[in-house]
Amino acid sequence: MANRDVRLVLWSGINFSGRRILFRRGGVAVRDLGAFRFNNALSSFRLRNTVQSSQVTLVLFSGTNFQGSFRVFRGRQNVSNLGNFNFNNVTSSFVLVGRILTDTEISQIQNNGRPPRDVLIIRQ
Repeated sequence: MANRDVRLVLWSGINFSGRRILFRRGGVAVRDLGAFRFNNALSSFRLRNTVQSSQVTLVLFSGTNFQGSFRVFRGRQNVSNLGNFNFNNVTSSFVLVGRILTDTEISQIQNNGRPPRDVLIIRQ
């Protein structure tokens, strides 16, 4: 299963500083970052798939339950400042999978509030 090879590290500060949360497995959907006391606190992150670097998608949503505006990151990424994407301290929920999500799949997640079947869902 590709999801076990996904790694995501979130930081509250720009340039990979401040409070940190690490996801070592991937295949996770967090409905409300308030569950980690991290709502509207994300400023930088590192994203990778340890086996196939291009096979990973992270979708950040401004609202809880995968709602609001969103930003999509595909493939290995080191984003030191989400302000460069007009998304600093905005994220309230996210979906992380070890494959490429299509724009249609992302729209479906947002429309029905359900992430892909093969992910762990974290609720507050």
